[in-house]
Amino acid sequence: MPQRPTTPFGRLAEEAGRRERAGLVRTLRPRPADSPLLDLASNDYLGLTRHPEVTAAAAEAARRWGAGATGSRLVTGSTELHAELERELAEFTGFEAALVLSSGYAANLAALTALTARGSLIVSDAGNHASIVDGCRLSRAETAVAAHTDPAAVRKCLDGHPGEALVVTDSVFSVDGDAAPLEEIADVVREFGAALVVDDAHGLGVLGDGGRGAPHAAGLAGAPDVVATVTLSKSLGSQGGAVLGPAHVIDHLVNAARTFIFDTGLAPAAVGGALASLRLLRREPGRAARAREVARSLHRQLTDAGLVAARPDAAVVSVRAPAADAALRWAADCRTEGLGVGCFRPPSVPDGISRLRLTARADLDEAQIAGAVDVIVRTAPAS
Repeated sequence: MPQRPTTPFGRLAEEAGRRERAGLVRTLRPRPADSPLLDLASNDYLGLTRHPEVTAAAAEAARRWGAGATGSRLVTGSTELHAELERELAEFTGFEAALVLSSGYAANLAALTALTARGSLIVSDAGNHASIVDGCRLSRAETAVAAHTDPAAVRKCLDGHPGEALVVTDSVFSVDGDAAPLEEIADVVREFGAALVVDDAHGLGVLGDGGRGAPHAAGLAGAPDVVATVTLSKSLGSQGGAVLGPAHVIDHLVNAARTFIFDTGLAPAAVGGALASLRLLRREPGRAARAREVARSLHRQLTDAGLVAARPDAAVVSVRAPAADAALRWAADCRTEGLGVGCFRPPSVPDGISRLRLTARADLDEAQIAGAVDVIVRTAPAS
């Protein structure tokens, strides 16, 4: 029989010790409003989070509707502004309907738990985001993990399952920035009469015609067997998430998705900011192509300098580090030199390989790109 701990939470000190020995301690680092760092760490792909139109719209929404939504979406938390964003988001991405939730994490949990049942099968890519992993765990479905970006592996998982099945994949994977072969996966899904859920968090605003997203680019938007989830906190520079799909699917989520029903609605300021960003992107579609161009430029210059970086399919550039502690020191040295970069270490990386994670921004100029590359190369640890 396991021994009862002598104090409440007694095992936490032991776990903290293991993290410290492995170089995996995480700490909060509050940033000032006027940070001097050049930001290559955030997900502000289009440079809109501080855009005057976006901040003005967020402020106006707070003044008009209040600081909070005041309740769940089914009670008092749905405003006319929420409905306006849902209509325009669905139209922009090519889906029939949309449902806004408090985060992209909540959107993934909603889709995976409400669109499956006991006896269902979920086939999940091995590189999927933690929110998808948690959605699979919380669902009542059986989960099969398919090899990364491998349609043949998806087919093998689906083959022989007699009941309802759903395949879920990121469109762009957040660690290396590689894209899923959505058209090929959709072909496999349709062989078996399954459904496809695409987490387009890192595709919306970057991929597709004018940033309409990866499902739109793959010709899947609006299909009766395809659902997409997105965040409003990356390209749209705000906060929140949404599920996009056929109207009857969205109606089902309103009635069955616990992370929608029992959560307070997204704050009006976030809704107003996201709506302003969406309208700005429609007016300036070149921002999407510029974000991809900046990512390719970062990758080209870093690899020319001898570093190992994954080829970006969207706006994420991943640069490999020799070890977790080396990645941590590398990121710290970059900050000292005035550059903010992401640092991904286990368990955030499914393959256990630590990385610097750089996010391209559409508003970076050539001098800023060159300066960032210079800092990363100069501070790189020995391999």
